Amino acid sequence: MRTATTIATIVVRIVAPIQLVLGVLFWTGHARSLTPLHMLIGMVFVLTLWTLCVLGIRAGLPARVIWMAFGWSLVLPALGVTQMQILPGAGHWVVRVVHLATAVVAMEQAQRLSAGIAKSPRYHPLQEVRA
Repeated sequence: MRTATTIATIVVRIVAPIQLVLGVLFWTGHARSLTPLHMLIGMVFVLTLWTLCVLGIRAGLPARVIWMAFGWSLVLPALGVTQMQILPGAGHWVVRVVHLATAVVAMEQAQRLSAGIAKSPRYHPLQEVRA
């Protein structure tokens, strides 16, 4: 479990800033050709968040934390894929802000899961035996 958590945490820490930079580029009207890459990396992020949810279950984290992260991970790609059809025109900036906020919350949830797993006694099985 330790290796999987470490890998998932590293993936989140790599793809999250990439996603933010790409999002800002799109928001400012640049690099639109990289939208498929942004979507692909977004799916990698969501799959990694799901992995952390499963590891969180194994680590005994509270169900509400896991279900919140999992539910949020379903909202993020749904919003990302459909955002161009939502509120087109002058008010579309609201959708962009909501998508950004949703992504930042998902990133925080990934970090919270990772930290919770690392603090779990199930994460450190040798310490459990010694206690």
